[in-house]
Amino acid sequence: MTAISVSPISVSRRGFLSGSAAAVGGLTVGFHIPFGTAQAQGAAPEINAWVVVKPDDTVVIRIARSEMGQGTLTGLAQLVAEELDCDWSKVTTEYPTPGQNLARNRAWGNFSTGGSRGIRESHDYVRKGGAAARIMLVQAAAEQWKVPAGECSAANSVITHRPTGRTVSYGKVADAAARLTPPADVPLKDPKDWKIAGKPLKRLDTAEKLTGKQVYGVDLQLPGMLNAAIKDCPVFGGKVKSFDAAGTMKKPGVKKVVQVGDTAVAVVADTWWRAKSALDAMAIEWDNGPNAAASSASIAAMLKEGLDAKEAAVGNKVGDVEAALNAAARKITATYSYPFQNHATMEPMNATAKWTPERCEVWTPTQNGEAALAATAEASGLPATQCEVYKIHLGGGFGRRGAVHDWVRQAVLIAKELPGTPVKLIWSREEDMLHGRYHPVTQCRLTAALDDKGEVTGLHMRISGQSILAGIFPQNIRNGVDPVVFQGLNPGGPEAAIGYSFPNLLIDHAMRNPHVPPGFWRGVNLNQNAIYLECFIDELAHATGKDPLEFRRRLMANHPKHLAVLNAAAEKAGWGKPAPAGIHRGLAQTMGFGSYVAACAEVSVSRDGRLKIHRIVAATDPGHAVNPQQIEAQVEGSFVYGLTAALHGECTVANGRIEQENFDTYPMMRIDEMPKVETVIVASGGFWGGVGEPTIAVAAPAVLNAIFAATGKRIRDLPLKHHDLKQA
Repeated sequence: MTAISVSPISVSRRGFLSGSAAAVGGLTVGFHIPFGTAQAQGAAPEINAWVVVKPDDTVVIRIARSEMGQGTLTGLAQLVAEELDCDWSKVTTEYPTPGQNLARNRAWGNFSTGGSRGIRESHDYVRKGGAAARIMLVQAAAEQWKVPAGECSAANSVITHRPTGRTVSYGKVADAAARLTPPADVPLKDPKDWKIAGKPLKRLDTAEKLTGKQVYGVDLQLPGMLNAAIKDCPVFGGKVKSFDAAGTMKKPGVKKVVQVGDTAVAVVADTWWRAKSALDAMAIEWDNGPNAAASSASIAAMLKEGLDAKEAAVGNKVGDVEAALNAAARKITATYSYPFQNHATMEPMNATAKWTPERCEVWTPTQNGEAALAATAEASGLPATQCEVYKIHLGGGFGRRGAVHDWVRQAVLIAKELPGTPVKLIWSREEDMLHGRYHPVTQCRLTAALDDKGEVTGLHMRISGQSILAGIFPQNIRNGVDPVVFQGLNPGGPEAAIGYSFPNLLIDHAMRNPHVPPGFWRGVNLNQNAIYLECFIDELAHATGKDPLEFRRRLMANHPKHLAVLNAAAEKAGWGKPAPAGIHRGLAQTMGFGSYVAACAEVSVSRDGRLKIHRIVAATDPGHAVNPQQIEAQVEGSFVYGLTAALHGECTVANGRIEQENFDTYPMMRIDEMPKVETVIVASGGFWGGVGEPTIAVAAPAVLNAIFAATGKRIRDLPLKHHDLKQA
């Protein structure tokens, strides 16, 4: 493909950095997507920013979002190909770079891939990109034949003149199409007419992963490349006091020892193992700073105090909860908690950087190429127009590689010490575990008011704990409210609304921020909020002697989409019918990331307390199903992640630092622990929801409610590995 020639636009480094930070914060607004023509950009095969058609009819679809195993690349390609009416067997993909996006006035829009937004927030303009390209190809063929475009149609990369039967392939008219003015009006197909989108097509990235052809960041090799290992102060808030650079320089293969900022030391060598070995042998003295005495116990005490605090930010309020509680015939109270958790991506953080006084280039797996470019520009000291980031498939992201690009900053700072030489920085597993951006720690107290008939007349839900936005995007907090805290508990809206109606309701948050930095961990606050609410609803059902499904249904009459997925999961699981001997069931539902989800778990607990999760039936309504096969895969994968967290996931703090340094102390779910997962897709249409994260949130509460049904024991804090489930 001919290289795109562009003139850099005038933009200050400060302006670009602040704009990128706002984009990653999730507070995006609608904007026009220019379909800059190939004639304007100097690249003849390019029909527009999204579509390149080569003479051999190969179709290259540009994908701005990141692929990290969730299938976004294939789903977006399906949407473009559907509107393009091209031959799917000839479709390939490529990533545009954030530098190109900047130079072309953000022609590809938002690069951020998180919050299950990859498809749901870009479907409209990528589909229009495909449709516009089809219209231009048809127009080019019509002009070649000197016939009205209305007499021509396109299908499978072939344009046909219906009255005469003449045909021409896309590749033969691509050059001419690229010189046309893009259409102003771009109508889109009705999803009921889809032939490529909406179908369970095989993923485009699977074959190269199976053959080993796929290059991840840790695999990257560049001519003359050196390798770096790094150690940061193990206590957040600490810094480097001293280290022995002279002794380390005598180690085999070592090229340089670099202090990175105030907090870290890196060793650069000819191989990564030599760099790591020299670093491990180096005597480093740390100043652990003001947080050296912090512990899990001190953090828990801080959060417990917040449960009774007078000041709290309100996220959802209906009626007068205090009056309802004072007038209650019966009150039920329970306190839950949720720990720090690590993203623990299979591929640790890494980046390769090459710096010169004129240009800085970075190759890295990232969930947001624009944020990575901003970090590169900031660390390099160069304007963003003199920097570039080349995005690579991610070996896991889960939110860790999205908002914060600390490893990119480190790689660039190290590369600046070796101008003109590519340096690949790879974090060790221990470094990755000790310097994550952790799932926020919270506690929650729920108090319900019941009348003399057992009906819920009021609910107060007090959350105490960490704010992700306070730690990452403090500018997005308004009047003390972090909206992310209330995921799944909002009064309404298209994102994460509560699925129950109470005559009196108060959901508030006492912000308590420990020194351990928070991050957007896959599923984010929806995970613990679903546990808190769904397990407490289950408590209320059992306390009033009511069936958990029927109890929920009474509270969900005004929430038909929530109720539809709950009913679908319950029906598929056989709720109300006898379960197999020794098997017990639990339910959970929520709404998050634009989708409605529910689950029914089936578990058994042996007399000696061994838990076996046999089956989970999950129903999801994402509005439109772009690839049903991939939705099933994402639901199954989300249960691996959600159940791993429920069974094992916990990061603890001692002497200011995280205690879990590798998978021996932070275990993953094993194959023999994995239940059978059955997915029910309830695509009701009319909206676009995500599928990568929502069902994570119902994994734990469905299992916890089933455990109660099996044992009578109510688990209110995770992970389950700490609890004795032996039957009394």
